Amino acid sequence: MRLTVGEHSPQYVRRIVRSYLREWEMAELTDAVELGVTELLANVVRHVPDRRCEFLLLRQVAGVRVEVMDGCPRLPSIPAELSLEAEGGRGLVLLDAVADKWGVDFMAGGGKTVWFECEATALHLE
Repeated sequence: MRLTVGEHSPQYVRRIVRSYLREWEMAELTDAVELGVTELLANVVRHVPDRRCEFLLLRQVAGVRVEVMDGCPRLPSIPAELSLEAEGGRGLVLLDAVADKWGVDFMAGGGKTVWFECEATALHLE
């Protein structure tokens, strides 16, 4: 899905994600995947000047993979220190807590893909 992200875009994309996870019988991943999606799209809103991105939700044998691609070369980073009063800077910390894997890949021609994967329980793999 290609979109220009606004302040309310994450809630609409979360609904789409929730629907697919139910259809794929991976509803137990909903909270983690929705949080990850929210954080990645919020980063586009805050840090990508034109707010354009591509969003990809991939069903995998062991779970799901989410990719958010944008044309901005600025890499996301986890602040070395966060104060208790800080209003931002926790997105990747949260993503790291809920995802099984995540990373950033450079795209040819500039930009990047920020991705994460969440694995389903063994019950759904049988």
